[in-house]
Amino acid sequence: MDTLFYNGKIITMAEETFEQEAGPEAVLVSNGRIQRVGALDEISSGLSGDTRKVDLQGKCLMPSFIDSHSHIVMNGQMSFTADLSECCSFEDIIETLKKYISDHKITEKEIVMGFGYDHNFLREQAHPDKKILDQASADIPIIIIHVSGHLYCANSLALTLAGISQETENPPGGQIGRICGSREPSGYIEETGIALLQPVIQTRVHIDTGFMLESMQDIYIRHGITTVQDGAATEENFAILKQMSDFGKLKIDVVSYPLISADGSKIFEKNRQMDNQYKNHLKLGGYKMILDGSPQGRSAWLSEPYENGDRLEYGCAYYNDETVTRYVKKAAEDRKQILAHCNGDAASEQFLNAFEKCIENDADGLALRPVMIHCQTVRNDQLDRMARLHMIASMFVGHVWYWGDVHLKNLGETRGNRISPVKDALSRKVIVNFHQDTPVTKPDMLHSVWCAVNRVSRTGKIIGREQKISVYEALKAVTINAAYQYFEEDLKGSIEEGKTADLIILDASPLEIETERIKDIQVLETIKDGNTIFCAEKVEEK
Repeated sequence: MDTLFYNGKIITMAEETFEQEAGPEAVLVSNGRIQRVGALDEISSGLSGDTRKVDLQGKCLMPSFIDSHSHIVMNGQMSFTADLSECCSFEDIIETLKKYISDHKITEKEIVMGFGYDHNFLREQAHPDKKILDQASADIPIIIIHVSGHLYCANSLALTLAGISQETENPPGGQIGRICGSREPSGYIEETGIALLQPVIQTRVHIDTGFMLESMQDIYIRHGITTVQDGAATEENFAILKQMSDFGKLKIDVVSYPLISADGSKIFEKNRQMDNQYKNHLKLGGYKMILDGSPQGRSAWLSEPYENGDRLEYGCAYYNDETVTRYVKKAAEDRKQILAHCNGDAASEQFLNAFEKCIENDADGLALRPVMIHCQTVRNDQLDRMARLHMIASMFVGHVWYWGDVHLKNLGETRGNRISPVKDALSRKVIVNFHQDTPVTKPDMLHSVWCAVNRVSRTGKIIGREQKISVYEALKAVTINAAYQYFEEDLKGSIEEGKTADLIILDASPLEIETERIKDIQVLETIKDGNTIFCAEKVEEK
């Protein structure tokens, strides 16, 4: 059945810049595609009698949002952990874990996982050590994950089961926390050291896969997102997505990026039919690599040290230059797009150097659309190089709100105010899109748009006033610019004839509402391939 949308604010995102002129009056959708865009009278003439007519009643119709970086499978897995996001103290963490053990009847043969604590907002301003977690249980292994996903804390039993002792050395790119003045593990583990805990987790975690498969995409859909990423995918994660695809369980498009460090090429070899093309809503987009950690966790790799520390801290690199160059060369030889997690400017430098070296004699290398993920402290000289390399900046602009005050403390006024330097990137013609790195934060694109436009921290400070951008520029970052990253700008990201009918209906237009209220706009309906997959409020049909 054809569907006609009319009598609302229609934002097509088809123009390079926003002009203060009336948009089209109507949009006609047929067979999952946008058939016509224009004047209501012209489109209405000749419509069949069974055309579904949707009166928007002044509400806003625009392209659905596109997630340029998150971890959809991990988001599903985190739903089976204790939620520590509201904890304000060690005592809160202990009580939350105890309640989780009681409510879920966790036995000594299992494990307790928690996710979402943030030491920056705990009363103690520190990570809980094994002695704290032992108070929740000394008989059940406990492992909790920092909101960034880059830092873990374990109780004594979990450390013992993982074989982590005084003799255990720090792995390259990682760190094992020690009790002050000794080599005794404290329970804190950072970055690549997390792998030491994985055998314990994998043998004891039991997940209701059926429930996870049904629910893990719903949070994206409710926020108006119809294309989602599974970044840093493992074989296990991809197997879950493939199962969903094979059984027709995917309601939205998912683009998977296997970890190149985990021999991600094997996933491509086994699934050639999904190499850069969708099969039942799932495709392989390229490779992912992680080059450093988290700035709010002080593990992002910087060229200048963090401030307000007991010692000089620069964060740490995951790999040496030779390894990174080898990975980038592998991606270039395979003609695959590569996404690199770079929070610190030293990590950005390493990625840029490797990419420049690998495409030096490759005329087609610039067409691969490499992506720098996060870009929290990327410098202007690096943005200049990104522009020349056609490298996309996928920015976690929500950092301005969530950790803006923390960055000012950790990085100082100059660097702290340049977190997520969107304006500097756009002024250099770098393609910019936004993400929320879910499950780190909720996949709320309108919150990211609000952050980019207002740049307000939790305490009300303006973080980098000169980095503010217009509402239309921010909307491009979550629609057409994100589609460009996936080589899908001809199919998605704008309301134009012939494109896929991936649409959303909002209760207000982001271009007309006060900028301070953009984050309060509600997604009323999400439409994928012309079909409604979420509806919070019925719009009038005639």
